[in-house]
Amino acid sequence: MRAAILKEFGEPITVETVPDPVHNGGTGEVIVDVVATRVLNYMHEVLDGTRNYLLETPIVPGPGAVGRVRACGADATRLKIGDWVYCDSTVRSRDDSLVPDITLQGLSARGEGGLRLQRYFHDGAWAEQIRIPTENAIPIGAIDEVDAGAWCGLGAYLVPYGGFLSGNLQPGETVLISGATGGFGNAAVAVALAMGAGCVIATGRNRAKLDKLRERFGQRVRTVTVSGEEEIDRANMMAAAPGPVDCVFDILPPMAKAEQARAAIMTVRPYGRVILMGGINMQGGPGLELSYAWIMRNCVTIHGAWMYSAEAPPMLVKLIRSGLLSLGGDKTQIFDLDQINEAIAHAAKTGRAAEIRL
Repeated sequence: MRAAILKEFGEPITVETVPDPVHNGGTGEVIVDVVATRVLNYMHEVLDGTRNYLLETPIVPGPGAVGRVRACGADATRLKIGDWVYCDSTVRSRDDSLVPDITLQGLSARGEGGLRLQRYFHDGAWAEQIRIPTENAIPIGAIDEVDAGAWCGLGAYLVPYGGFLSGNLQPGETVLISGATGGFGNAAVAVALAMGAGCVIATGRNRAKLDKLRERFGQRVRTVTVSGEEEIDRANMMAAAPGPVDCVFDILPPMAKAEQARAAIMTVRPYGRVILMGGINMQGGPGLELSYAWIMRNCVTIHGAWMYSAEAPPMLVKLIRSGLLSLGGDKTQIFDLDQINEAIAHAAKTGRAAEIRL
């Protein structure tokens, strides 16, 4: 098969012919023919080493894909050859369900245990075929092949969906999204509304992108352009809300300042919840420095959420199939596999994911 290979951090990707992934002939694995995959808008920072992700080279990068089942084991009692599936990149070890090690296939790993897992489920989705755990082949039902790229957007929506599930988002609540103008932030607005949020306060630095969110989603979205002045920004966010802010969702990138996150977090009402899924302080710099007394006396719940539960992908598919969440608003530029370096550059320049069709 043909695959895109990262041989060393900082080098251009090369497209080569490599051996097809091999099914072990037993249980626990699925081989998928990849039809479409994506290049994340920050993937260049992963590939050049800037983000210092745990990723052992040489490797086929690329998290997440949509394709059709080529082979599966006897433990797959419902999957059939030819079924359309989403290849979930969040791979969990199977020997400790309470505290599993995790690798993000084709992207990163968490700790030494995650690296050991990565050495087996090593290669990602920038290839004609991919081998994934059986439980990571998420059935999406019958689709037209031209829509495979749109279904790849599932990955962007899964992150905030997992966060909102962990934070127990309830219909009718007011949600403030810190970092709404990025790819995951845009998705968070859509997901919060699909889950029944009464109002979403979308915050960010890019006024034009905020205006597009308001245009796309209507009156349930209110926008606030942040200035970097913490007290002023917090006051503007609270003024934009129709009432108390029930839930704050932070998805700011690593280069954002802690003050921007703190301005949003401290808008939450007493007994409210804060969900942290961004990258503040991951590349150094000060932490959030939240007041112990403020957290304690206001009974605020602060919940860290990395990725999502194993139940989230099939539940999100149901949300999409119900019509409550649409994938149609996520337009991407299409490239073929030989244009992988152009796709990486495009995603970096535009700040939007690029689509690879195979």
